Amino acid sequence: MYLKQLSFRINKYLVIFLILLLFLFLHKTLNSSENTIKNEEYYYETLRVNWSDIFPDGNRNAAGPKFFKYLIDQDLSFDDFVEFNKRYCPVSGSLIRPGSVPDFISMTEDTTNNKTCGYMYRCCWPCTCDSMKYAKTMNISHKFKGIEEQFTAMTIDNPCGKEEFPLEVNRDYFCDGNEMNLDQVFAVDQKMIIGFLHNPTTCNGNDLLAINSHPVVGEQCKIRNSTKEEELISGMGDIFIKLSN
Repeated sequence: MYLKQLSFRINKYLVIFLILLLFLFLHKTLNSSENTIKNEEYYYETLRVNWSDIFPDGNRNAAGPKFFKYLIDQDLSFDDFVEFNKRYCPVSGSLIRPGSVPDFISMTEDTTNNKTCGYMYRCCWPCTCDSMKYAKTMNISHKFKGIEEQFTAMTIDNPCGKEEFPLEVNRDYFCDGNEMNLDQVFAVDQKMIIGFLHNPTTCNGNDLLAINSHPVVGEQCKIRNSTKEEELISGMGDIFIKLSN
């Protein structure tokens, strides 16, 4: 009799244990998306998979603003928003593969003309030069998951009134007549946001010295940025220049 009672209790506890295991398994399965390992590869692949949603016609020329608009419209945490903004080039619209090293650059603030220093993720060095010459920075506040966050954006003036809008760019991505198409791009105070400046600070003397003495950001960019626009023949950056200048 005692053995039967003991066996019944053991079976009862075993069933409870198995139910708990099943519950834990289902909980883990249902919440697996929350446990996804988010690394550079994750952010890159997510944008790559959604490429056709961002660029229905496949034309990403100078379309950093399309990436930015797509990301800020998603229900992202601020940390995810920052990481996604490392995986595209604000100037060319190219995806940036994991492992890419950003450039430390200086840019002019939109309202003060002071210099802001920070890191830019780019596909190639001419894009770095063009951003420093033709884009400006702006501090922006925006809510992510209901939490107000501040960050520094890279901007250009409204390009939609140009008589010679670059033919290589899908104008419908940017413009509705002479106004910016706010369903397609994000704008603040008539400035189109093209991307995100990472780890921004007010430039000091050492920052500017490091930038000016850098073999690419300093020396090569000085040559590129002093070359007449009609003499530049380096591809995507030239399209951005036509758009932003």
